[in-house]
Amino acid sequence: MTIGIRRLLLHMGWANRFALQHLKSLPDGALEAFATNAEWTVAEIIHHIVDSADFYYYRITGEWADVPGEEITKPASIEDLDLLAEQCEAIDRALVECANLDDVKMQFERDDGEVVRRWRSTILSQTIHHATEHRAQVAAALEAPGFETIALDDIDLWGYEIETESGLD
Repeated sequence: MTIGIRRLLLHMGWANRFALQHLKSLPDGALEAFATNAEWTVAEIIHHIVDSADFYYYRITGEWADVPGEEITKPASIEDLDLLAEQCEAIDRALVECANLDDVKMQFERDDGEVVRRWRSTILSQTIHHATEHRAQVAAALEAPGFETIALDDIDLWGYEIETESGLD
């Protein structure tokens, strides 16, 4: 077996599901929690994780992921997390499939007109890093005002392997 990015993408999806499930167990006020910047609330960060993943998918494939609902919106209540979780899962599954694509340079133009070329593997790697970074921000934003935070050690790669491959040598 060759070492690849697929397992890391599977971990990302697993950790994203864990984080969203945790958020669904909290009161609505948790969505407005923040650590140091009032503009980066839990609601804003979790929306950013999902919306950005869709954008990364677009950069990799040239198409938007097929997600439920009309658009990916920032949750206004805990109930809104149900749709966001479905959208996140659909995008995460689509990103896993991108691991099967050839690693070619993708070219695109930024809003400022700059033409950028990135390897697909770089974009996929950034997708994983981006989600990890922002899940940590969600954890800090929850902890700052005293909400039950996400136990980041429970969603690391070791935890993923233990939960998904128990019994394997």
